[in-house]
Amino acid sequence: MVLYRRNRVAGGTYFFTVTLRDRSSDRLVRHVDVLRDAFRAVRMERPFAIDAIVILPDHLHAMWTLPDGDEDYSGRWRAIKSRFTRQLRASGMPLASDNRGEYRLWQRRFWEHTIRDDRDYRHHVDYIHWNPVKHGLVMQVADWPHSSFHRYARLGLLSENWAAEVNENRGEYGELF
Repeated sequence: MVLYRRNRVAGGTYFFTVTLRDRSSDRLVRHVDVLRDAFRAVRMERPFAIDAIVILPDHLHAMWTLPDGDEDYSGRWRAIKSRFTRQLRASGMPLASDNRGEYRLWQRRFWEHTIRDDRDYRHHVDYIHWNPVKHGLVMQVADWPHSSFHRYARLGLLSENWAAEVNENRGEYGELF
């Protein structure tokens, strides 16, 4: 078995990429309300701040800050993925299971990056908000409905024209840093 090394910083801020097994699926946006409910329920049980997020058809990117003294982001992701899967099954959606009896909806692992400083934070927030444009889902960031960009614009942290104001290299981040 592969030993995955995760950087755990109590009260830390982290960037995540979480992906469906079927990269051609649109289940995350088709069932975005179910996903939001899963996030809401887990946050009620085990609080954390969602600093930025974007939900795409087959994957999502999020940046979280955990409470002081808490480093268990893996348990939160497990709970979110599990709740989402259970809700889809309860709605009658057929989901295949693998030889372990696990439903074949999510990739087993996720990408995690510990945010190091303010520059790293801004870079990842920008990456999250730019992602729908990068993937060709919309021409302008403001046109994608499943993004914290709208909260940032409403709070005056970014302008509605933010994507038009940034340089054209904004979309060349790559999936991994």
